[in-house]
Amino acid sequence: MVPQRCIRLISYSQEIVDGGPIYISSNSLPVKAFKLEPAGHAFHSAALRLLGCCEEGDADGDDETVPNDKEHTYVPSTGSYSTKGKKKSGAEGKQQDHYALLGLSHLRYLATEEQIRKSYRETALKHHPDKQAALLLAEETEAAKQAKKDEIENHFKAIQEAYEVLIDPLRRRIYDSTDEFDDEIPADCVPLRISSRFLFQLLQGTGGVSKAGENSHMQMNFDLEQAESRDHKRWMERQNAKLTALARKEEESARIQEKRGQVSLAKKVQEEEAARIAEEQRCQKEEEERRAAEAALHQKKTREKEKKLLRKERTRLRMLSASVLSRNLLDITEEDVENLCMSLEIERLRNLCEKMEAKEGVEQAKLLKEALGCNHNLEDQTQDKNPKANGFVQVNGSDLLSSSCEKKEKPWGREEIELLRKGMQKYPKGTSRRWEVISEYIGTGRPVEEILKATKTVLLQKPDSAKVFDSFLEKRKPSQSIASPLTTRENSDQDVWSAVQERALVQALKTFPKETSQRWERVAAAVPGKTVNQCKKKFALLKENFRNKKNVFNRLNSGLRDGVQWARVGRKDICHRN
Repeated sequence: MVPQRCIRLISYSQEIVDGGPIYISSNSLPVKAFKLEPAGHAFHSAALRLLGCCEEGDADGDDETVPNDKEHTYVPSTGSYSTKGKKKSGAEGKQQDHYALLGLSHLRYLATEEQIRKSYRETALKHHPDKQAALLLAEETEAAKQAKKDEIENHFKAIQEAYEVLIDPLRRRIYDSTDEFDDEIPADCVPLRISSRFLFQLLQGTGGVSKAGENSHMQMNFDLEQAESRDHKRWMERQNAKLTALARKEEESARIQEKRGQVSLAKKVQEEEAARIAEEQRCQKEEEERRAAEAALHQKKTREKEKKLLRKERTRLRMLSASVLSRNLLDITEEDVENLCMSLEIERLRNLCEKMEAKEGVEQAKLLKEALGCNHNLEDQTQDKNPKANGFVQVNGSDLLSSSCEKKEKPWGREEIELLRKGMQKYPKGTSRRWEVISEYIGTGRPVEEILKATKTVLLQKPDSAKVFDSFLEKRKPSQSIASPLTTRENSDQDVWSAVQERALVQALKTFPKETSQRWERVAAAVPGKTVNQCKKKFALLKENFRNKKNVFNRLNSGLRDGVQWARVGRKDICHRN
């Protein structure tokens, strides 16, 4: 039973107001704040200390004391906490530092498998019992030699055990998890400092981390070192193989689903991007069309406004010059006034009208005369600067047409029309750069505009029946007149074949059958004095002669057969008559 502590107030203090009590201390026990929470044996010891069943020194001391009879009721049996696993190596049950034994304490969890193997080879060669024989000779007594020998063997066994633990990824991960963790908040990002606390390596890709964690958890369910017998170990291996195969299958299916999701997502993003680009292009095109329409409308309004102002100023000039025309001052005619109205710009018209409004009579006529003179001078200067304005130009003493005449379309000839029609049939619709190709096909340097215009005008015209015969005469080739004197053929007997040439032809035809490449060239080479055409003609002639002879022979045979048959019939008839 836990003793209860309480404090009784013996007398009242002067500080008490209205008879209220003052609490000096609470009846709750103080709780120690530990950095780590106790578990297992430490939890039971902490609970016993809080209940007052054991002293602080007894629980924390190194020397174990035998509990009394009362304490037996509170201390559980140590046998129930025994484990089936291997005991910790090292003196007094303390776990050894495997990295320090292999000389990798500076790397620890960062050491690679190749570094572990290399360090184990070096350490094993250095601390092998056969290499430490010199240390045994240094000892004097047999007991010291035996103790030294045991120490060397235990150290070598510890090295082997450290290598077995660190070379196995799962056992090494479990061992690394027992290292103290630096839980201080770092000033900078130090990922390597906390990388040893992960139970698995981060996998590349989305969703691979959780799946790897599930697989490693499934594989850790059956530890082969906890097997009680060989059969139990084999059963564990089979179960682990099944779990591994199942985990791989699930991981593969998850990877396939992830790839499919990525592909569908990429297609979706690509479609959205294409739609966005198309929408932007459409909006941009609409904006350009809108701006072009606005600019055209603005220009149209400006031109209309200018025309309206120009008509107003022309009407104003006509009204001001009416009095001058009625009096016929300075021989100014109505035609001169119209010439000024049509040739002067709006600013000059406005200035002239303003000046005429301030004058009267002869002064107005003088202003009109000056305007006419200035207008003629400007026209003369323009003609001097542009000598082609009159329509003709003098080049090398001959008059040529001006640029306006040069730009006049050249009429289409009949040959060009035929070539255009053939080109349109040869290069149908859909041909890349069709009209440029047709222009090159015609070959007369016609531009594309003229060709397009000709397809709508020239090709649609019906041919004139009166000019059909003229075109026939043009197309007809004139007979060539031979001006040279008559000559005789020297080789008029080239078609004459000798018996030697015929035999050579027959032999060549047998030597070179129909399947031979370039047969007639070889046959002509084998026949002396004959060409390929002559050999072909002779072969056709021989073939025809052979057929004729064969027909004659067949007719003769049929006649003979008929004659013999009638002779037999006659003999039979004579016998019957007799």
